[in-house]
Amino acid sequence: MFELKKSGEKFHFVLKAGNGQVVLSSQMYASKASAKNGIESVKKNCGDDKCFERKTAKNGKFHFNILSTNGQIVGSSQMYASQSGMNNGIESVKKNAPGSDTEEV
Repeated sequence: MFELKKSGEKFHFVLKAGNGQVVLSSQMYASKASAKNGIESVKKNCGDDKCFERKTAKNGKFHFNILSTNGQIVGSSQMYASQSGMNNGIESVKKNAPGSDTEEV
């Protein structure tokens, strides 16, 4: 499920797994329409492994970004203790994002 939220004058979204855990958080967008376009970008591009940027933080934890076709970061994951946890998060996005509904909260 994508949740579209307003924060002050800006908008952002999160993608939640079936258990309610946030798998992906977006950047802040100036308009609701732009945030909705970000959701559509995730849905469209998440099947392409090249759109996932795998990262290791300075503290040794793992995280990923999903990129649009122009290379911009559309969303970022939480931090994972292990690389396998990060890979499971990516697989969750690939599996669940394309058919997920969007709820405005």
